[in-house]
Amino acid sequence: MIRLIALRELRGLLAMPSTWFLLAILQFIFTWFFLNTLQTFLELQPQLAQLNNVPGVTTVVAVPLFNLTALLLMMLVPIFTMRLIAEERRNQSFALLLSAPLSTRQIVLGKFFGLLIFLVLLTAGIPLMIYTLALGTNLDHGLVLGNLLGLMLLACSYVSVGLYVSSLTAQPVIAAIGALAILAGLWLADAASASESSAWHLISPLYHFQNFNAGLLDSGDIAFFVLFSAVFLVLAMRRINNNRAYG
Repeated sequence: MIRLIALRELRGLLAMPSTWFLLAILQFIFTWFFLNTLQTFLELQPQLAQLNNVPGVTTVVAVPLFNLTALLLMMLVPIFTMRLIAEERRNQSFALLLSAPLSTRQIVLGKFFGLLIFLVLLTAGIPLMIYTLALGTNLDHGLVLGNLLGLMLLACSYVSVGLYVSSLTAQPVIAAIGALAILAGLWLADAASASESSAWHLISPLYHFQNFNAGLLDSGDIAFFVLFSAVFLVLAMRRINNNRAYG
């Protein structure tokens, strides 16, 4: 049943004209940034060749592209998560879903994985662009794969927050603004913290993504993303259970 709900959400997203419009804009931004960064790298090669530890094309081109993607997802995911529950509530179709022989866990996880699959499709062009560089140079495959893993975990955390906020209201715009406020608030609080031991670093998804962005795989960062996502998914389940209990 989780798979069926996920496919339902995926089909719903792909059927929306606005989805394809956003997809086109994103691909344009990714391609422009990629080509612009690559051009800068080629122009700076004579100066870079004089350095002792010359940064490779993966560090100069791929790493900033993944970092840009992480920031764009923070702004875009709330737009998609607002329709998962809040829009269904407004259209009065969520009551039908609750009356179906589905558990709350199946509903939440189905919607979660449906949007996650969509985000994978949305960002699939990034590794394809990066691996075109392998035709003319050597890539740091570990760095690329580490960034892909970090980006996937980051997307999970974004979707879980957006899904929970979407379960709190029947107004999609409020759900989008609320999710964006939480995600941007954590990012800004982390960026404003001068101390390395600040608690804001510990609860900021983007802070934990930076290790993946640098090619460092830390089990603590992986555990953070798993726990962070699980907490908000459980909160969403509790909220929906309350809806079922009190109508």
